Amino acid sequence: MTYPYGHPGGPPQGGPSLGAPPGQRAPGGYPQFAGYGPVYASWGQRAGAYLIDLAPLLAGLLAALLLTMVSGIAGTIVYALTILGNVAWTVVNRWINGGNTGQSLGKRVVGIKLVSEATGEPIGAGTAFVRDLAHALDSLAFALGFLWPLWDDKAQTFSDKILNTVVVPVPSAPRAGGYGQPGGFPAAQPGFGAPHPGFGQPPAPGTGPRQGFGHPGHAGQPQPMNPHQRR
Repeated sequence: MTYPYGHPGGPPQGGPSLGAPPGQRAPGGYPQFAGYGPVYASWGQRAGAYLIDLAPLLAGLLAALLLTMVSGIAGTIVYALTILGNVAWTVVNRWINGGNTGQSLGKRVVGIKLVSEATGEPIGAGTAFVRDLAHALDSLAFALGFLWPLWDDKAQTFSDKILNTVVVPVPSAPRAGGYGQPGGFPAAQPGFGAPHPGFGQPPAPGTGPRQGFGHPGHAGQPQPMNPHQRR
């Protein structure tokens, strides 16, 4: 038998594809939306992540400045400790963690990730170190390279173009238990729709009749009168 609209109850046969679902990962490893190609992190996200990574340095410099007003020696000591601590923080946060996972602390907070444009994978600690050195080019001409993502098609700085890297948003994990997903509706509670003894159900074998609707002894039903009780 031939069905004019395909097999009943089955998916459409031979229909055109409507594209990948929103948030699907592209072949390069970064997310894309159907019909729109890869999605890149915004300039605001990148700037926010960079400021979070710089927060320890900025806090230390501010503390050193305030202490200098009271004691020049104390301020100098705090300043030196801040610079040394920032070097260690940069090595761990931006080069080791950021290079091997694609996310420094700031990128993890704002939900973005640094990956290779060719593979979509983290670039490694060594390339992350070289990329930070290449930021010197971004600082030239009134920091034009840091502003370049505002109008660039791939939202890349000069250092990104040199190292062939891109910064992309991290796709959020699907929330379990939502509508249309397993576990999205509560399980049926016992007692709703289940038959109860005494409501039109025959008694179990070997037991007497249960008191219920339609059985003697239930309120609202006329009971036969004992002849000895008549006056």
